[in-house]
Amino acid sequence: MESNKNIFKENSKINFNNHAEVYNESHDGKFVAPMYDEIINRIMSTNGKEILDVGCGTGNVLIKLSKNKDFNLHGLDISEKMIEIAKKNLGDKAELKVGDSEHLPWEDNCFDAIVCNASFHHYPNPKKVLIEMKRVLKSSGTLVIGDPTAPIIYRQMINLCCKMSNNGDYKIYSKKEIEELLKKCGFKPFNFVKINYKSFAINAKIEE
Repeated sequence: MESNKNIFKENSKINFNNHAEVYNESHDGKFVAPMYDEIINRIMSTNGKEILDVGCGTGNVLIKLSKNKDFNLHGLDISEKMIEIAKKNLGDKAELKVGDSEHLPWEDNCFDAIVCNASFHHYPNPKKVLIEMKRVLKSSGTLVIGDPTAPIIYRQMINLCCKMSNNGDYKIYSKKEIEELLKKCGFKPFNFVKINYKSFAINAKIEE
């Protein structure tokens, strides 16, 4: 079963390695662009300093955050090519690593805020990812997730297609599903907002 799930991670790596050079002009790049303002505003409102972007891609969120000199920025992505381009885009403005979101290469209680934008639906083991995020997030920190969604009938069809495709998509979530998942992993979710008809943002704190 675990090896079957790993196929989704490998497909994500292959897909994003292949499209890294043209990401902003790709379908994925155009899909995520309308989400940036909402996500950036949420991170800015946390008033934190140490920021981690899980699934940072070519660094678009980190580039926008780098305009704030008070941030110490960090990013992780499974795609070597995406990180290669992110390093070209950001230079020494962020610490960037290739890695698996299920095994974050940082110590406990490092970050004031973690952002995961348009990446969570690729994770075949979402509970493992959330538990890792909770581990590296400070007790007072904030998790910000932005991701695709859809009305129930379309969502069921999309999730069925995800299981049959080879692009690395695993599952998209409803409001109820993402909130329940966060709660099961020790988070208190809040401020769910539909960004548009096909994406959402949600914040979460570690449950005390």
